[in-house]
Amino acid sequence: MGPEYVWWSGWWIFPVVMPIVMLGVMLTGLYVVFGGGNFRPPWWNNRDRNSTQLKDSASAIEIVKKRYAKGEITKEEFEQIKKDLLK
Repeated sequence: MGPEYVWWSGWWIFPVVMPIVMLGVMLTGLYVVFGGGNFRPPWWNNRDRNSTQLKDSASAIEIVKKRYAKGEITKEEFEQIKKDLLK
């Protein structure tokens, strides 16, 4: 039994198959962590999106207030836009 005996036994398969198995495990782990292709971590929830939308709507109201202060729109237009934005 010399060193060449190892290649005729079944032990040669582990160095060949294990990198493939580990790659599969890593890809499966990444798929689970990042939510199946959404590319965001599971701890990123919908509240973050809602707070962004609230900031955008608040900034829209600020823009309307500035336009009203500059005299670009009338009071009736300001009230209508404000009413539409706060719906």
